[in-house]
Amino acid sequence: MHNGDNTAAPVRISGLPQCRLSDIVLNEIHAQEIKLPQFDTLIIGSGLAGLTLAIKLAEHQKVGLITKKTLFDGASGWAQGGIAAVMSSEDSLEAHIQDTLIAGAGLCDEAATRYVVEHGRKSIDWLISQGVPFSKDPSSDTGYHLTREGGHSRRRIMHAADATGHAVQATLAARVQEHPNITVLENCMSVDLITGRKLGHQDNRCHGVYVLDCLRDEVLTISSQNTIMATGGAGKVYLYTTNPDTATGDGIAMAWRAGCRIANMEFIQFHPTCLYHPHAKSFLISEAVRGEGGILKLPDGTRFMPHHDERAELAPRDVVARAIDFEMKKHGLDCVYLDISHQSVEFLQEHFPTIYERCMSLGINISKEPIPVVPAAHYTCGGIVTDLHARTDIDNLYAVGETAYSGLHGANRLASNSLLECLVFADAAVRDILGTPGQPPIPLPAWDESRVTDADEQIVISHNWAELRHFMWDYVGIVRTTKRLQRAQHRIQLLQDEISEYYANFHISSDLLELRNLVQNAELIVRSALSRHESRGLHFSKDYPGLLDHPQPTVLTPNIFSRRGE
Repeated sequence: MHNGDNTAAPVRISGLPQCRLSDIVLNEIHAQEIKLPQFDTLIIGSGLAGLTLAIKLAEHQKVGLITKKTLFDGASGWAQGGIAAVMSSEDSLEAHIQDTLIAGAGLCDEAATRYVVEHGRKSIDWLISQGVPFSKDPSSDTGYHLTREGGHSRRRIMHAADATGHAVQATLAARVQEHPNITVLENCMSVDLITGRKLGHQDNRCHGVYVLDCLRDEVLTISSQNTIMATGGAGKVYLYTTNPDTATGDGIAMAWRAGCRIANMEFIQFHPTCLYHPHAKSFLISEAVRGEGGILKLPDGTRFMPHHDERAELAPRDVVARAIDFEMKKHGLDCVYLDISHQSVEFLQEHFPTIYERCMSLGINISKEPIPVVPAAHYTCGGIVTDLHARTDIDNLYAVGETAYSGLHGANRLASNSLLECLVFADAAVRDILGTPGQPPIPLPAWDESRVTDADEQIVISHNWAELRHFMWDYVGIVRTTKRLQRAQHRIQLLQDEISEYYANFHISSDLLELRNLVQNAELIVRSALSRHESRGLHFSKDYPGLLDHPQPTVLTPNIFSRRGE
């Protein structure tokens, strides 16, 4: 086991991100050429799940962490609201479990739900031990300020003002950067998993990953005893999303191509309140604004949520998003308004400093006027099928966080359960990996580009990307019909034909890889939606408005020997 050298000086070689010489296997150095190391565990993704995994595993293993951009990019850092956990004596595990099951609309896995909720306090305590600056409240029996969000029956949201994700991400990223057993590969994008089956072996193991070094435009072959998908969701498949540009469903697509089952992809959560402004790309107005008394109104000031649900603004996100969509279509509106102006400036600056400052920079004084908002794609509730140890259908391959389907979220994610899921299942994966004997690595083939050429133009990629996101928004959005889904499916088939031909004939790029993965995610979303003949949770079909008596998760199983593009 490689333990690293705490005294080795940081070095940057040939476009690789900062790492330590002791963490690089220097088999050969010619000019600026490096042979990359083999890792005990390779983590793909640098959000909360990826950082947590790296920190915990690095105490025992040599860890590689791949991120498409930098450690600070990804959806976790954008999370405003917080992390749900039972912390107060006025709350209970059963209450949190029931709130999660109700929000999940009958499709949560109860064992997974109970497992996550029961490990919530331990996960929060670990973050506190790492130095995360959660907002405090001396008058609380916990010592911390707990807020409440839609679907929760108690105040149980631990937060750092209204920038919880950033606070957590910054704290853990600093830990990762200083750890001698962690090698961070920034500006690198995973291409595909290397499995025994794809190598023609009898085993069903994952042996590593092909990775595109985006700075050097070179595909690397990286070997690892264990590989963990922590790549986030697929929000960028839609035209309007609260997600960062990195959310292209890479892990889900790679796992599907490798032979993993994918579940519940029809359940895409649309956040009800994304700031509507031409200069405010993907800026989220936190659920906590409604939790602290924010009221949704029409342009004339009329409140409308009580007409849609008795919980009004505190109804689950799917209910609120559909209500806003209904009112916008009914009245021909570009947006609706979220009014928190009854709160004082001091209250708003203390609880929502990021939102307050961002809105002020755009000329919106939220202490005096309402905030224009629209729904936007926010969270992928489905993903790679995993068990309670975060294991997938392929040996030595794990999935944690938004890229996984653990069974926690069901047909609709309860607010602030996502970061909790990252923490709990990261810990479960760590314990499983450390408790399983490692196997020796096998030789892996290098990436073969001998039969491809440079692309003569990139317009195919940019055009197909724009077309995909537009028709997914129009046909596979908040409200769906069978005809719309079939139209989307036909368009996806045509795009897959073009992309497969392009992928087979030209050198790959990050844009091509992301487009390939997005189209694969779009296919999975549409196939799942067409197979669900009811309206449940986040999936609402005009053709099937009722509920089935015995609902089941939608589980898709790939045929890797006959599927297109293989």
